[in-house]
Amino acid sequence: MGTPSLLDRNGLLTCWRRLGADAGWAAPDGHERYEVDEAGEAVIQSPPSARRQIVLTDAYCQLTEQIGHLAVMLAAVTTPSYGIRIADVVWMPCEKWETFDRDAPVPFVPDLCVEVLLDRDRRDDVERLLAAYFEGGCSEAILVDVHGQVQFWGPGGRRPASVFGIVLAFDPLYFALAHGAAADLPGRDARFDR
Repeated sequence: MGTPSLLDRNGLLTCWRRLGADAGWAAPDGHERYEVDEAGEAVIQSPPSARRQIVLTDAYCQLTEQIGHLAVMLAAVTTPSYGIRIADVVWMPCEKWETFDRDAPVPFVPDLCVEVLLDRDRRDDVERLLAAYFEGGCSEAILVDVHGQVQFWGPGGRRPASVFGIVLAFDPLYFALAHGAAADLPGRDARFDR
């Protein structure tokens, strides 16, 4: 079997719209519960838990307080190699928001993407998602791990701090771990999680 070919942006959008026409694919709150992989196949996402929604909202609020109100939660983003994916929080300058139909997926990767790994179905795909974000023009990705630790990533790898000057801090209450339910981030050494 050969590797499926990558769809271009228009092909991905066609698949996205076809899925969206089926009322069972979207939640009553209007947020999509599906993504489209690079071959145009549906990837169903579980709705975020209440705990994860609180952390997403907190990340969004902290981000907008620090760099402005041009951020969106749970945004569909078109990547060049990983399909249309739902980013937890994205931010980009006003002039970029004005270049596309905001009722459709963002046709490119925004400048800043935040991913909260708490209760995520796809923790093992983090490296691939980051690579797709940076390939699509993202300047920085922020990962919040299952312990509430914040990591800043750029196209060249992990960074000690945000290039946007962002500092995120979360209430540890939302990251209390069940017995051994930790997930490793790229570059994290699990030996230090004990």
